[in-house]
Amino acid sequence: MTAGPAFDTDTPAASTLTPPQNDASFENVWDEIVWRGLVHVSTDADALRALLAGPPITYYCGFDPTAPSLHLGNLVQLLLMRRLQLAGHQPLALVGGSTGLIGDPRPTAERQLNDRETVVAWVSRLQQQVSRFLSADGANAVRLVNNLDWTAGLSAIDFLREIGKYYRVGTMLKKDAVAARLNSDAGISYTEFSYQILQGYDFLELYRQHGCVLQTGGSDQWGNLTSGTDLIHKAEGVSVHAIGTPLITNSDGTKFGKSEGNAIWLDAEMCSPYAMYQFWLNTDDADVIDRLKVFTFLSRAEIEHYAELVRDEPFRRAAQKRLALEVTGFVHGAASVDAAIAASRALFGQGDLRALDAETLAAVIAELPTAQLGESDTVVQALVATGLCSSAGEARRAIAQGGVSLNNAAVSSDDQTLEGAALAGRAAVLRRGKKTLAGLILR
Repeated sequence: MTAGPAFDTDTPAASTLTPPQNDASFENVWDEIVWRGLVHVSTDADALRALLAGPPITYYCGFDPTAPSLHLGNLVQLLLMRRLQLAGHQPLALVGGSTGLIGDPRPTAERQLNDRETVVAWVSRLQQQVSRFLSADGANAVRLVNNLDWTAGLSAIDFLREIGKYYRVGTMLKKDAVAARLNSDAGISYTEFSYQILQGYDFLELYRQHGCVLQTGGSDQWGNLTSGTDLIHKAEGVSVHAIGTPLITNSDGTKFGKSEGNAIWLDAEMCSPYAMYQFWLNTDDADVIDRLKVFTFLSRAEIEHYAELVRDEPFRRAAQKRLALEVTGFVHGAASVDAAIAASRALFGQGDLRALDAETLAAVIAELPTAQLGESDTVVQALVATGLCSSAGEARRAIAQGGVSLNNAAVSSDDQTLEGAALAGRAAVLRRGKKTLAGLILR
C-alpha cells in the first residue's frame, strides 16, 4: 500500500470534525464539484466554469415544504450551496410557500395537497433548517426568500398574460415528469402540470430582484430548472445557468437515503443523531468513497487515503467511521455526534451504558427490536419476548453457553430477573452473542 498522510483512521471524535471548506488543490470550485460527482447535468460547462471563477454571482436553490423536515436528498443541495458560498458566491435559499401548496409532480400519482396552515408551519421549520447549513455572516451571507411574496398578489389573468405567454404546451408535455404522468393511469392535473411554470417564474423573479444567474437542484428536476433558464432568455434576453446534481443511488441498486424503509430526515426529532450515525456507519464499501466526496468537506488527499484503506484494510471500516462522524456532526453538531459515538461503543461493551442520557438511550432502543417487561420477569422471558431466542429452552442454552449479557454484564443464571437493570428512561439492553441486540422497556 502506498503510504498516505497521517490521518486518524480509528473511530474519531467530534473534535476532529472538518470545518466547511473547499479544497485548495482545485483551481476552481467548478473543478471540485465536478470531481466530487455533484454535477450530473448542466447548462454550458465551460461558461459555468468561467462564471464561478469570476466575481461573485448570486445563485439559488428551492426547497418545497411538502414535509416538516428536509432529508438527505436535500442535504446534497445544501452542501453544494455551501461550497459555492465558500467560493465567495451569494446564496439565496428559497422555501416555497406557494409551490409548497402544490408540490412538483410525482412520477405516478397526484400529491395530497396540504392545508395552508400546515404549509406555513413547514415553511418556518424548513427555513430554520436551511439556516443551519449556510453561513449568515459576511458579505455573501445567505438570504432566505419565499415565493409566496411574489405570487400571493398575482392574479390568474396577470399570470397567464405575463408569464404563461412564454410557454409552449408542446415543450411542457415533453418534460420527463409530465410525460411520465401522462403515460400513467393517474394522468396529471392542470395544477401539477403548471408547476414548471411556477418554478420558472421563481427564477425570473430572483433574476429581476437579486440578479440571480444560477439555479441548482436535483437532476430529476431538470425540466423545472430549464423552465427558468428558458423563461429568462425569452423575457429578458439573457442567458442564465442551471446545475442538476445526480440522484444518489446505492451500488446494489437499492434506494439511497432510507433505513429500514424510513427516510433519513435532518430533524433530530424525526431521525435521531444516533440513527443517522448508524445509517452512515453501515455504508457499503462500494459506496463509501463516493459518499465521502459528496457529503463531507474532507480534502481530495484525505479521501484518496481512505480509498486505499477501503481497498487494503476494509475490516477497519475507517472510511465508514469518518463518514458517519463528518455527516452526523455537520447535521447535528459536535455534542450530538459524540453522544452517538459513545452510544455505539457502549452497545458493544466498549463504554458504559449507564453513562448515556435518557434521550440518547431512547434513540438507541428505537433502532432495536424491543419488548416491555417488568423487573420481576426473567432474562429468559426477555430473550423470547424480544425474539433473540425462539423458545425458553433455546434461551436457557444460550445463557449456559455464556452468550447472553444484560447491559453488557454477562448473565450466568437462567433464573436471573431484570430487577435493577433499568437505565435512564427505564430502558435496558439485552445482547445475545457479539452483535445481536434488543431493547427492553421496564415497567
